[in-house]
Amino acid sequence: MISIDSGIGLSNATLQQRLVPVRLFYDFLMEEGLRDSNPVGRGRYTPRGGFGGSQRGLVPRLVKLPWIPSEQQWLDVLAAAGDEPIRNKLMLALAYDAALRREELCSLRTDDVDPAHRTLRIRAETTKNRMERVVPYSATTGVLLSGYLAHRATISRARGPLFLSESRRNHGQPLSLWTWSKVVRRIALASGVERFSTHTTRHLCLTDLARMGWELHAIATFAGHRSTESTLRYIHLSGRDLAEKLQRGMDQIHAWRVEMLTGLGEQGPGAIKP
Repeated sequence: MISIDSGIGLSNATLQQRLVPVRLFYDFLMEEGLRDSNPVGRGRYTPRGGFGGSQRGLVPRLVKLPWIPSEQQWLDVLAAAGDEPIRNKLMLALAYDAALRREELCSLRTDDVDPAHRTLRIRAETTKNRMERVVPYSATTGVLLSGYLAHRATISRARGPLFLSESRRNHGQPLSLWTWSKVVRRIALASGVERFSTHTTRHLCLTDLARMGWELHAIATFAGHRSTESTLRYIHLSGRDLAEKLQRGMDQIHAWRVEMLTGLGEQGPGAIKP
């Protein structure tokens, strides 16, 4: 049995989405007079103020930081991915390099790639918010891309979807979202990092950009977010990262305030003595 807090299985957001059709079905049964109540009721809240009340949904809504792998877990994932075909290695590299969503990655076309400038065009129709953007990829990923394009030519020389299936049933057809999900799941199991998913590379990339000191609005543009509020949900800074930022930016003033709190200091910088 998998615990709801184990981090393995369906996310809280997915559970909420899947409850919707079940809830609507019971709403229909109530309208038809076949049931008196809906067991999958809606969570409601009324400010108490002495008179109100609250009713919780079947599954409480949780807002958690996105999970990202530790350095050792990432190395384990890369080691497992080393046994994959060049197509899968390239897809994993692009997913991290450009912080791509699963749909954006699998929908890439040959004319979306600009090897001369090492950029990808993410077409508006493939994005979550219908905003087109251009993102870079690294020189190392460029080497993988060059090798894959040579391999792809043995499957099909036609322009079109960048990633093609090599299975007997769908040989030469565009790679589906579900096939890529299965590939990532296989890598996760082989590495022993079962929480690794198709969205983990995006979380990790955006977090790494924050660690490197990128401005929030720049990360939002890179990720294709309409607002920085969405970006904040993806950026996961550990306690160690926050401690380093605090040490770099507030060394003097923080030390003085701590001294004042503990009674070790008498006056702050520039203070007028009585």
